[in-house]
Amino acid sequence: MPEAVLVAALRTPIGTAFKGSLRDTSAYDLADRVVAAVAEGLDPDLVDDLILAESHYGGGVVARHAAVTAGLPQLPGLALNRHCAAGLAAVSTAAASVRAGMERLVLAGGVNSASTAPKLSFLGGERWVPPSHPDRPDAPNLDMSITVGWNTAVREGLTREEMDAWALRSHRNAVRALDEGRFKDETVLVDTPHGPFEADEHPRRDTSAAKLAALKPLHPEIEGFSITAGNACGANDAAAAVAVADERLGLPTLARVRSWASVARDPAETGLTPTYAIPKALGRAGMTLSDVDLFEINEAFASVPLAAVRHLGLDPDTVNVNGSGCSLGHPVAATGARMVVTLVHELRRRGGGVGVASMCAGGGMGSALVLEVPAP
Repeated sequence: MPEAVLVAALRTPIGTAFKGSLRDTSAYDLADRVVAAVAEGLDPDLVDDLILAESHYGGGVVARHAAVTAGLPQLPGLALNRHCAAGLAAVSTAAASVRAGMERLVLAGGVNSASTAPKLSFLGGERWVPPSHPDRPDAPNLDMSITVGWNTAVREGLTREEMDAWALRSHRNAVRALDEGRFKDETVLVDTPHGPFEADEHPRRDTSAAKLAALKPLHPEIEGFSITAGNACGANDAAAAVAVADERLGLPTLARVRSWASVARDPAETGLTPTYAIPKALGRAGMTLSDVDLFEINEAFASVPLAAVRHLGLDPDTVNVNGSGCSLGHPVAATGARMVVTLVHELRRRGGGVGVASMCAGGGMGSALVLEVPAP
């Protein structure tokens, strides 16, 4: 069976939705930029497909648009949506096709523009068009701060103080990573109507435990509700992509895709799904938790990685070392691919190792992907 390897891994900087640098840059433009960057230097005749996860754009295939714009008109495009885990699904789908021997080289990733997503207007106000229109109280796309963040905190007995502390750590890790230039090799500049955009803008340098503690809960009508804008992810704009190749092509290898897995539980357990997906993916690779050097566990809410650390007995110092959703932000369909990109580059910076990217996804789903970066 052919080995699936990553031969390119890049992302755009992450913008803050509605008011940030990418507020007037569409998902199409973001996808065009990152796909062109990932494809640069690759033989177009070797590339067989382009798979992009997308969250809010149902009217056209962003992947096909990006292929044409990147100068790859012969390339088909496929759009995927597995809610928050869509970007991981795109990468794993590409790896599966390569492993099966069906394709030699596939570009895969995700894109999200919360700022320019289609909206409905109600009496002068606006709101997002939901992916579906729930008419049942248990519909999977209800307020995630309740169904994911709060449910997880209550089930795990996590306090507001614990979640705020994790969020503060996330911001500090992200700011340090920016200051040390850790993201330099993985980000590509985006030209916007407001000028060039070249660095993540969502992390807050001035945040503190006191500032986080002063934030009001998102649902004060619920007694004891502890989820705030501070210990939850942001709304964001970004794109990320990788090139997944058959190792036999002989292209310079950044990482090997070892395995992946997805799980599903009752929607009330959405925030716990990484605790099931991670062992499942590792088992498929013939590995255990002790084999892993770094984990990326998306901070849709701080309660999610905290639950995984507790359940799996992880060393917090190996989790989200460069920040995550609470600080960098959560550009939904792009996040899974963004995590893979960041994980690859951080492991390379450390001289190689095994990494796991994992996240929960709305409706009770969760996914994980295992990769290995060879020593230089």
